[in-house]
Amino acid sequence: MAERDGIRVIARNRKARHEYEILEQLEAGLVLLGAEVKSLRDGKASFADAFGRIDGGEAWLHNLHISPYDKATIDAPDPVRPRKLLLRRREIDRLRSKTRESGLTLVPLDIHFRRGFAKVTLGVARGKKHRDRREDLKRRTMQREAERARREAARDR
Repeated sequence: MAERDGIRVIARNRKARHEYEILEQLEAGLVLLGAEVKSLRDGKASFADAFGRIDGGEAWLHNLHISPYDKATIDAPDPVRPRKLLLRRREIDRLRSKTRESGLTLVPLDIHFRRGFAKVTLGVARGKKHRDRREDLKRRTMQREAERARREAARDR
């Protein structure tokens, strides 16, 4: 998809920024099987209903759909299986305490490759109410119109 600073972004969860207020971001490694890595390199990932969870002292990513690699053998793993996240113990403990707060959850924001390793950017997020989403839309529309007016004013000079 995009390449910036040696990071190749595979997929972004655009819906996450619309439905959640992202309070904090962190990067975690992703435990994958060989065919899943090849499928990710082809850009075949979907975030529909994906979320992170801390279970038994380990971080897991649930409902991330990675399509089976078409050139792989029959033994393809389940496309939506839970995948382990690689984080330091201190980060896991901090995330556990934050997600125990009411209304906070772990949301995957994007999947990317950094120096050949698959990584996922997680966000500690709070769900937005419907009115908050409408206010965000209004604010973005006003900013867009103001920018357009500035460009037109600069062009008319």
